[in-house]
Amino acid sequence: MRIGKLLLNNHLSLAPMAGITNTVFRSTAREFGCALAFTEMISAEGLVRGNYRTEEYLRRIPPDYPLGVQLFGSDAAAFAEAARIAEARGADLIDVNMGCPAKKVLRTGGGALLMKDPAKVRSIIKAIRNAVSLPLTIKLRSGWGRPNAGEIAAIAEDCGVDAVILHPRTPEQGFSGKPDWSLIEKLKKSLRIPVIGNGDVKSAPDAVRMQETTGCDGVMIGRASMGNPWIFRQVLNYGDKGSRMPDIEEKRRVLMYNINMIMELFERKTAVLLTKQNISWYVRGLPGSSAFRREVSGAAGAQEIRSLIAKYFAKLAAPEAK
Repeated sequence: MRIGKLLLNNHLSLAPMAGITNTVFRSTAREFGCALAFTEMISAEGLVRGNYRTEEYLRRIPPDYPLGVQLFGSDAAAFAEAARIAEARGADLIDVNMGCPAKKVLRTGGGALLMKDPAKVRSIIKAIRNAVSLPLTIKLRSGWGRPNAGEIAAIAEDCGVDAVILHPRTPEQGFSGKPDWSLIEKLKKSLRIPVIGNGDVKSAPDAVRMQETTGCDGVMIGRASMGNPWIFRQVLNYGDKGSRMPDIEEKRRVLMYNINMIMELFERKTAVLLTKQNISWYVRGLPGSSAFRREVSGAAGAQEIRSLIAKYFAKLAAPEAK
């Protein structure tokens, strides 16, 4: 799939998720076939002000390529300057969040609230397009108060956006209810630029069905990848032996990669929180996982956590070795 001048290896992308899609998470998804990944939402104004935490969101390790930087806010000038900063820091694509329903984002006048103001949308996109030559995308919900994603997407295409990502739920729905995939199909038929579908892709069959029923160019996967980066491999090899589920050893290896990289890249307090988060994802549904998580929650530090993981997975593998 091509987005502007960016040629991707395939049609699968990883959704930006607040507090989740750091460079370690993204790199793991890429190992199993994710072609494009995004930072979590970054405040355009925070980036311009040089906010330390905001700049940390731009960090990436070598496997983490190509990278889309997702910006949110409401001021066109701040968006333009933030895009310049992201480009200077090595971003491969800029994405404008016009779909987030979180109250803290809406209070800035950004996220899904932008869909209420087509004129502001036009000014923001034009400002970014004039500031950088990077591929530019926007991420939408179905609309604010009415389904106007088609209207906003048409403005975006007219202003030089290279692709549109649509999560066809209303902001009021959040992540509840059923997304209306027919809106993705309708949008695809109305635009010349690529359309990427997002929303309730929980498995490889879901991803295949979304593309087949809507005709979308790409599929974006979000929460289903938490502790399950194999979903990208399963989509790409759907129906083949290559779409196999991971065995215990592969789960252990990937979990340990995540933990080791987190411990190396993040300060101690953040690293411990991210480590326990990853463990919770990767052992979900495995035998004895509840007791194991309780043990980990009481661990004093990285070495004890690594020891507990080794012991737990050795126990899981023991029946297979017999």
